[in-house]
Amino acid sequence: MLKLKKIGILFMVAVLAAAFTSCSNSGNKKETKSAQKEVSILYPNWAEGIAFTHLAKAALEGHNYEVELTNLEPGLIYGELSKTNSKGDVFLDAWLPNTHKDYWADYGNDLVKLGEAFSGGTTGLVVPSYVTINSIEELNASKDKFNEEIIGIGSGAGIHANTIKAIDEYNLDLEQVTSSGPAMVASLEKAIKNEEWIVVTGWKPHYMWANYDLKYLTDPKGVYPQDVCAIISRKGFDQDSPEAAKFFKNFNLEESQLYDLMAEIKASDEETGAQKWYEANKELVDSWFE
Repeated sequence: MLKLKKIGILFMVAVLAAAFTSCSNSGNKKETKSAQKEVSILYPNWAEGIAFTHLAKAALEGHNYEVELTNLEPGLIYGELSKTNSKGDVFLDAWLPNTHKDYWADYGNDLVKLGEAFSGGTTGLVVPSYVTINSIEELNASKDKFNEEIIGIGSGAGIHANTIKAIDEYNLDLEQVTSSGPAMVASLEKAIKNEEWIVVTGWKPHYMWANYDLKYLTDPKGVYPQDVCAIISRKGFDQDSPEAAKFFKNFNLEESQLYDLMAEIKASDEETGAQKWYEANKELVDSWFE
């Protein structure tokens, strides 16, 4: 009888041990599932946005994340991130508080500002330094030399809307030509090669400032504001992925660092250039996870 009692006790201990182990494993699985290691980044076709995004991808993948990139117009990015079931997590190139203020007015209540990818963003009308005018107010007097055109980028960009405002405020006899960031740069490069006059919608940070001798036309009426390149996310991202959220909160590049990164990307391609820059600056970038 005593022997049977001991067997019964051993059986119960084994059952309890198995149950505890099972609970522990279940807890581990739940913890693994809740620690999201996937990040979806939405980005525009702008040089600095491409650079920020691919650097973030290289760093996150170095920390065992799966990263999905989606290229979209800025209005679609704001709209997607504001959804409760958003397919995206983060956007690193939100020009706030001014250039994208209309997008923020529409969607900001459903978004979260995590940090600043770059803290000294400027926009305006840009000409090669050999162009002898210095102010937007002087454009009309030389409109023929500019073919009566301002070479712009996509119509969804805040700088596109501000240029429409500048044309009105300064009563300019020049028309904004809507194109894209790469097309604008191609037009600028071609004009500089031939030493022709050209005016484009430009911004800092952008690698063109490192490659060419350029200047902003002064803006006495203050149409073009200063901004930061803010990092914004969908609501709940920082709870779903706290380590990645910390990385984005700390992510910040100085102008010289960003131009180095852009130069690496231009010298090879987006993936390879960003990976090379990450490996060369691993200590800095990895510190953003801490």
